Amino acid sequence: MTEQSDKSSYLGNENLKSSGVNQEFTQEQVEEYIKCSQDPIYFIKNYIQIVNVDHGLIPFELYDYQSNMIDQIHENRFVIAKMPRQSGKSTTVIAYLLHYILFNPTVNVAILANKLATARELLGRLKLAYEYLPKWLQQGIVEWNKGNIVLENGSKVLASATSSSAVRGGSFNMIFLDEFAYVPQNVADEFFSSVYPTISSGKETKVLIISTPKGLNQYYKMWVDAEEGRNSYIPIEVDWAEVPGRDERWKQETIRNTSEEQFKVEFECDFIGSANTLISSNKLKSLAFVSPLHKYDSGLCIYEEPEKGREYAMTVDVSRGVGQDYSAFVVFDITEVPYKIAAVYRNNEISPMVYPNLLAEIGNRYGKCPILVEINDIGGQVADLLWSELEYDSLVQASVRGRKGQTLDGGFGSGGQSQLGVRTTSAVKKLGCSVLKTMIEEDKLFFQDYDIINELTAFVSKRMSYEAEVGHNDDLVMCMVIFAWWTTQNYFRDMTDLDVRKALFQEKQQQIDEELTPFGFIDDGLDDERWNDDGVWLS
Repeated sequence: MTEQSDKSSYLGNENLKSSGVNQEFTQEQVEEYIKCSQDPIYFIKNYIQIVNVDHGLIPFELYDYQSNMIDQIHENRFVIAKMPRQSGKSTTVIAYLLHYILFNPTVNVAILANKLATARELLGRLKLAYEYLPKWLQQGIVEWNKGNIVLENGSKVLASATSSSAVRGGSFNMIFLDEFAYVPQNVADEFFSSVYPTISSGKETKVLIISTPKGLNQYYKMWVDAEEGRNSYIPIEVDWAEVPGRDERWKQETIRNTSEEQFKVEFECDFIGSANTLISSNKLKSLAFVSPLHKYDSGLCIYEEPEKGREYAMTVDVSRGVGQDYSAFVVFDITEVPYKIAAVYRNNEISPMVYPNLLAEIGNRYGKCPILVEINDIGGQVADLLWSELEYDSLVQASVRGRKGQTLDGGFGSGGQSQLGVRTTSAVKKLGCSVLKTMIEEDKLFFQDYDIINELTAFVSKRMSYEAEVGHNDDLVMCMVIFAWWTTQNYFRDMTDLDVRKALFQEKQQQIDEELTPFGFIDDGLDDERWNDDGVWLS
């Protein structure tokens, strides 16, 4: 190889080759170049260097699971990986991306992370590894910035925070989503609705999703769908014990320095992260979602078609329709216990002026079922339109009776002020949450909707109540809470001839009776006939 002049370096950086520089190869370098281009693992093992905390700059020695990752990424378009903390997952991907842009001309790569700083740090690792490549393996540099690089072969890398607008309008050959489980749910949903047209536009476009789990969110849904063959992603799972140096002793030390819950999430890759959820973590783990019978772009999911002879009920939550909170409703099959969910709706753009028409349409479809509207904020307007303009006479009314609170009675109760729907006061929410917890954990309410399960995993204790964690929504859960409160009302029991609380009590009592060991009878020699009516022993 000939010596390069100062002009051959990019902006004075001796480790980078500038564009437009002629490169002479020896026969050995030509053979190496071909071998590297055909085998990413060979390239990484022989030419990639990484920074080690203890030893500084060292060659990248791939572990077996890292080699397997690279093989899967290289051979497949869609890959999703579930991996523990500090397992070298990001470094492995960055090494492959470097191979990808060097040996594939005019490809565009997006490195997206939950934070912009993280995405740029990942790009920084790629740039560092690039600088320590031999000049004959490098492409000339056209751009070399914090947020992007451009090589002489036309390949580009962009680093950005994961958002709905991150890659909109662009054409990308490979998208790497790092720690996707930590992207807020609303951002993750919007991202995929925005980016999927970009992904599907090419026949060889690659998407790589790698993360440590955090709740039952979009990442969880994609992982489960991949495991069960409902999407095209190849699932890769790495156990913490596969990382050299990690054994039972290391596990116990890590737990002592953190917590068992943190270890389960960050190293055992447990999807349930919150310990203070309304529903117990064990129950949440057992919940499974399925695809609905029908799913509409409007946000309506049908799980059970209306059936003559069955009874249904609907609870409704209302938002302002400005892209933040969701307007939501849930249709329950209340024919028998356990209750089942027949339909679910969730949309954050529908106008409150249009929403009543949809409620009436679905309510009529399900046998003109009774509808209970939550009337906080603008919910009262929706209830008024549903009642007065659309003349939906199965709208459930309540009576407000001072300290006794709200009572559902169809609006015919005495001694109280009538209202169209229920106001979610602290008392209503407290009772509704308590009953909902019992119903779900005692298998008295059956549902397999992904959005409901997702919301429940982030419905946590806050300030003597329960609400969604930051970055999550609880609109469907609140429909469930209102329904649970509704089941405590005499109006509901009269309507269905079902008393859930009584049934739960009887079942619990029977369980206790069955668990008690029979004592039998003990003859103590004290014949009852030897006692008189005053309780005196007769000798």
